[in-house]
Amino acid sequence: MKKALNTAKSFWKKQAKIKRLSTPKSNIKGEKPMLVGIMSDTHDHLPLVDKAVKKLLGEKVELVLHAGDYISPFVIPHFKPFKGRFIGVFGNNDGDHEILKRRFEEFGLEIRGVFAEVKIDDLRIALLHGGEPGGPLGPSELLKSLISAKCYDVIVHGHVHEAKAYKKGKTLIINPGEVCGYLTEKPSIAILNTKTMDVKILPLE
Repeated sequence: MKKALNTAKSFWKKQAKIKRLSTPKSNIKGEKPMLVGIMSDTHDHLPLVDKAVKKLLGEKVELVLHAGDYISPFVIPHFKPFKGRFIGVFGNNDGDHEILKRRFEEFGLEIRGVFAEVKIDDLRIALLHGGEPGGPLGPSELLKSLISAKCYDVIVHGHVHEAKAYKKGKTLIINPGEVCGYLTEKPSIAILNTKTMDVKILPLE
């Protein structure tokens, strides 16, 4: 596992140098800002899922994006206290997709398969897990292709369990880290301000 994690980290070191994330985007200037909560890799850790939801409620986010790896259907009701919009995608470790999808629908939550394009005014966000079933811990071909293409304003992903936010060209890439804390022992979520494009990584300890 450590070898795989080191391989994943080597990919991110090759990406563009991390830039300051507070530069306003001209195409959303003047529009009402939205706070977007971002989480990933909850992996059935219910106490930390509850902490994450509580923190998002405290931050008054209007939208939550989940980049996958819920694992079991019993975790889904723990997202219910959040009253705003919730959009998720499947991760490479998620079990029966049809059962998970039904549970999402029961609680008024959205899950869109393995990829979702989310639009907030003129802001285009790509949401995906970033890993492939049976694949290595490192980023998938799809994720690497999206980053290289620079066709989205924001790319949100998980999978590598490492909290990070950086820019490559005009694209902001966000990994909120892992909610479960299993690999890094540093559970976290992220908050995106759609007006300023500020990203905050918030620990759950």
